[in-house]
Amino acid sequence: MGLHSLSPAEGSRKSRKRVGRGHGSGHGKTSGRGHKGAGSRSGAKDRTGFEGGQNPLQSRMRKLRGPNKKTSMPFERFRTATQAVNLDTLADRFESGADVTLEALQAKGLVRDNGVPVKVLGRGELQGPLTVHAHRFSSSAREAIESAGGTAVVVEA
Repeated sequence: MGLHSLSPAEGSRKSRKRVGRGHGSGHGKTSGRGHKGAGSRSGAKDRTGFEGGQNPLQSRMRKLRGPNKKTSMPFERFRTATQAVNLDTLADRFESGADVTLEALQAKGLVRDNGVPVKVLGRGELQGPLTVHAHRFSSSAREAIESAGGTAVVVEA
């Protein structure tokens, strides 16, 4: 036995469909494309976003330009989301010297979604030191936490 005598396994290779070779072939005349309609024409038929003649989604949506509108294109695709927690709510819900972790924030109802990063914002004041764990801190929040004797710990997402 040599390489010259090898052949593919039985049934693993299929001969190509030869269309347009007469009625007797089963693929003559319209060559399996049916009569009329977009599917029978030459050129692109199944392009991305095609909805069979219905006005496609990207045409139905309004096109508001500019980066600053919530409804502007590209529809929320690159928008980043954060869950905001302010210093005054931390001061209300946690005792002085407490360790404010993401789990503790969730337990107190300040944070809902695990998959969305938490950002601490600087509204309000802290009476005592807190060790705050979050994904991001505003500069004023970090300053206020550290001036109260606490620490701001950045959690990697």
